[in-house]
Amino acid sequence: MAQAQFSGVLVPAITPFKADYSVDSVLFNKICHWLMGQGANGLAVFGTTSEANSLTMQERQSLLEGLVADGIDPHVLLPGTGMCSLMDTVAMTSHAVKLGCGGVLMLPPFYYKPVSEDGLFAYYSEVIERVGSSDLGLWLYHIPQIAGVGVPHDLIERLIKRYPKTVLGIKDSSGDWANTEAMLTRFKGFGIFPSSEGVLVKAMRLGAVGCITASGNINAAGIRHLVDHWQYSNADELQKPVATVRELFSKFPLIPAAKAYLSKELGQAGLATLRPPLMALTDQQSHDLIASLKASGHALKPAAF
Repeated sequence: MAQAQFSGVLVPAITPFKADYSVDSVLFNKICHWLMGQGANGLAVFGTTSEANSLTMQERQSLLEGLVADGIDPHVLLPGTGMCSLMDTVAMTSHAVKLGCGGVLMLPPFYYKPVSEDGLFAYYSEVIERVGSSDLGLWLYHIPQIAGVGVPHDLIERLIKRYPKTVLGIKDSSGDWANTEAMLTRFKGFGIFPSSEGVLVKAMRLGAVGCITASGNINAAGIRHLVDHWQYSNADELQKPVATVRELFSKFPLIPAAKAYLSKELGQAGLATLRPPLMALTDQQSHDLIASLKASGHALKPAAF
């Protein structure tokens, strides 16, 4: 299947674990179907919020196969495939392409520091050449505060020039509006996703294609409404409640917060489980998170699990 031109709200779906920390693939499929039903335009599975780097490559591959077998259209899937190992990245990316995924979201190799721009270019270039498919749509992933290795603007320019039909966009998770704005100004027509819906309207006015956001797990419907109406005259007003949910959510560690909230609101106690070294919210934190979101007027539609 041909690569997708992703846009709108993409959700890095949480990964459910059982009590023994094994992956709960059945619940994962249900969560992903539910998120699509909430209004997500796509699923950036195996992103940071998915605890991707706590998953083995084999677990990622199996989960991806399971989603497709369970009826999720592979064209809406943008799985994270970037790993420290070049060969693992090639294998995971090839697997996603063969399954028909609309694209892949690829971290830079993040263990060795510092690395040069030439080294990063060689890494991405090798992946593209070794996968060797015109169906590959590669989206870069910039999250330097976590990875410790970022995606410089000059590297983006080199990759676009060398692989214009393959390197299609980037998720900017830096949290630095100046960086997002600079990319939107410099790379017209490039698919740029900020990671926070709190800046969605002003980003889309500059050419952003949407957002890939952790809080899509808890507010996909609200963010989708904003995505669909950002050109309306009241867009700035529509932005406010969406930004409020994001602000309240961001007062807590995002991954444990997403899992705690969904666990409570969807009636699935196991959803709160995280793989070490990540730890669940305390009971008090969970209470405060849920209370603050309810006080803001935020609520999830009932879900049948």
